[in-house]
Amino acid sequence: MPTVYLTRRERFSSAHRLFKSELSDEENLELFGQCSHPNWHGHNYELFVTVKGNVNPSLGYVVNLKKISEIIRTHVIQKLDHKNINVDVDFMKGVLATTENLAIGIWKELEVPIQKIGATLHCVKIKETENNFVEYYGD
Repeated sequence: MPTVYLTRRERFSSAHRLFKSELSDEENLELFGQCSHPNWHGHNYELFVTVKGNVNPSLGYVVNLKKISEIIRTHVIQKLDHKNINVDVDFMKGVLATTENLAIGIWKELEVPIQKIGATLHCVKIKETENNFVEYYGD
């Protein structure tokens, strides 16, 4: 059976702040730049979730994209959209709210539900800005 990679894009808007509580605002500014602004800042993120699997010969696809979308919306988008990543998002509690850590957290939220529908999570890609994105492959 051939392996196929299937990607679903979703979008969410969130605020966050990059800072270490043990540092002063000045030290955080030095370390994280404007991303450490004490009153937060936000992004309109694009999330790309890629799964892989064998094409089901009787259906012609790996998994139903509607199921992938439901899983992403339930386990990730509802938790992140119009929320503060540092304060409101359960899977980011106690974690520095970088895009890298967000990608890892999203992977952990999605891996098991994706497996339950017969696919394997391959990649979580988050586009934070027009010029910056992170990809995580679960390693």
